[in-house]
Amino acid sequence: MARTKDGTAYEITGCQGAAWVVLIHGLGLTHASTWGGIAPILAQEFQILSYDLLGHGETDLPSGRVDLKRLGQQVIDLMDDLSIDRAALVGFSLGGMINRRVAIDHPSRVSALGILNAPHERGEKQQRLVEERARASSAEGPSANIDTTLARWFTPDFRVHSSQHVAALRDIVVANDPKNYAIHRQILADGVTELIRPTPPLKQPSLIMTCQNDSGSTPAMSQAIAQEIRGSELNVLPKLQHLGLLEDPKAFADPLLAFLRSKLLPR
Repeated sequence: MARTKDGTAYEITGCQGAAWVVLIHGLGLTHASTWGGIAPILAQEFQILSYDLLGHGETDLPSGRVDLKRLGQQVIDLMDDLSIDRAALVGFSLGGMINRRVAIDHPSRVSALGILNAPHERGEKQQRLVEERARASSAEGPSANIDTTLARWFTPDFRVHSSQHVAALRDIVVANDPKNYAIHRQILADGVTELIRPTPPLKQPSLIMTCQNDSGSTPAMSQAIAQEIRGSELNVLPKLQHLGLLEDPKAFADPLLAFLRSKLLPR
């Protein structure tokens, strides 16, 4: 791990001189816990930059206001620090909101988008539920309803047969700074309103993926995102839930690799 002068922890792997791909993890996780099964596959053909969000993992806790635009600016600051002009941004969950924010604010810096299990416009009932979870996190910390959360994230079989993996991820989430976690959870709840039907519309080549049984980033949400980005590709993986990329990383890595090849490599 390396660190920027402003405290962002990051890691670079892959083929020196190849096109850049930036991996952006989700709420309460870390770059290592999210991308460990996917980054090595992508790194066979690309330069991979992964990092920890503000106050997550080994990145310093932020000072001042944190909102979706600031999370997007963290990406740009990191790219600037490393002299990366353009990159494909692949984001999971909250990361799939952050990369869209970057594409809106800095379109020339984004060569392609991978939007994985990311929320979009919610119905009134679903939005109320997400806001209730954010309030619970603010009052009780990252352990609030954690076992219910894990049941949403992983299939029953995986929770039984890979219980040590699930327990390790639980420990990572619970170890988050309570205030920072609550702030990011509120961004996850409210930030989607900034991303709906942007003007001008996003034009970057985009792959939108989610899982059939992801209740928070549903196939309907991914379809709505895809409809807003002309020429985008949509892939809904069967059976898996929100953290399908940990249960079956190859199911995500293979289409991601094919997409990135088609958009970033010379023909």
